[in-house]
Amino acid sequence: MGLRELKRERTRRLISDKAFELFTDHGFGRTTVEQIAAAAEVGPSTLYRYFPTKETLVLEFVENSLFGALDWFREQPADLELPDALEQVIGRVLDQMDSNPDRVRAVYELAGQTPSLSAHLTDAIWRWRKDLSVELVRRSSGTSTELTAKLAAGTTMNIIEIVVETWVDHPNGPTVKQLAEKTLELFRDNTIPLPRARQ
Repeated sequence: MGLRELKRERTRRLISDKAFELFTDHGFGRTTVEQIAAAAEVGPSTLYRYFPTKETLVLEFVENSLFGALDWFREQPADLELPDALEQVIGRVLDQMDSNPDRVRAVYELAGQTPSLSAHLTDAIWRWRKDLSVELVRRSSGTSTELTAKLAAGTTMNIIEIVVETWVDHPNGPTVKQLAEKTLELFRDNTIPLPRARQ
């Protein structure tokens, strides 16, 4: 990364960090873009270049975690077994979440209090599921239908969501990795009751 890119990344991170401080202290709705810009010592127009909306300030970390793992998957060789790849995708998302637990908990708390944030988070999750299913179809070489890919993508996202939600709700409980391993074991052992087609 060049000096210019490094400076841009530092500015981006500073804006995001100052915004979270203000959101935590004053609430999302009562914090203005002007207050965030002043705290980060940048102009409002500079802030908007980095973050088009207040919602993107909050959700950037979660979106980067999700779509960064998806980008990694797209770069993997075609012969990578899909079950192994999806398990690694889950692990990569959760590792990112685990790297900044305070930020993740703040995102979920703010989303729970703010309908616009909740809607943006839901939209990001649906976009990720759709993009993952498209990649699964592309990699299947005709052996996987769109329906199968959507089910696999939905299950992958559900695992991530439930692990993170459980972890956020129980800060003194198991770690993200422990919860993920337990969840995957339940799938491997066929412990989870799932609907079946009639015989």
